[in-house]
Amino acid sequence: MKEGMAIKTIEIQEVSFPVMEAFYTLQGEGMHSGKAAYFIRLGGCDVGCHWCDVKASWDADKHPRVTVDQIVSGALQYPGRLAVITGGEPLMYDLEPLTASLKAAGFQTNIETSGAHPLSGDWDWVCFSPKKFKDPHPGIYRHADELKVIVYNKSDFEFAAYHAERVPAGCHLILQVEWGRKDQMTDQIVDFIKDNPRWRMSLQTHKYMNIP
Repeated sequence: MKEGMAIKTIEIQEVSFPVMEAFYTLQGEGMHSGKAAYFIRLGGCDVGCHWCDVKASWDADKHPRVTVDQIVSGALQYPGRLAVITGGEPLMYDLEPLTASLKAAGFQTNIETSGAHPLSGDWDWVCFSPKKFKDPHPGIYRHADELKVIVYNKSDFEFAAYHAERVPAGCHLILQVEWGRKDQMTDQIVDFIKDNPRWRMSLQTHKYMNIP
């Protein structure tokens, strides 16, 4: 390895992020549902969804800084090679050092983001989940492999249609009920998808099956 490359590698490994939690489980939702995945949940969020189920992630200062080298070492303890970066809002940070190291270690890199900040990092899959509470950065649309809209009330169907017009033709369109509103909104989602068959339903299977 050339000296310049060695120095750059050391610099990347020493970059750190606030990590709320990192764990190996099954992806519970979206197009990769059912796959073994190592989740890396970064602390820090400036979107502020009132129904968020991980509000403890919002304050980045409450979570320890973990180096890229430590994050990747943790992921390598398990046989799966799918890494999912989530939050919080992970795009608050420059994720290039993290994805570069994960890819060098043989991982597929997926991100779950509201798109509220410019995209950074090298991604195999971008799950774009826009929120009403903060507009997405306009550059995110062309990168979306999956548009996942959380349905809390009836107005979210119009919100979903608006964003669906802006993503690439091959982007998968997904509606997912907000967990606390499943009894009120699930039937409406079913009816909407029947009338708009480009869309499909995503269930939070990990919650139904109590998969940690």
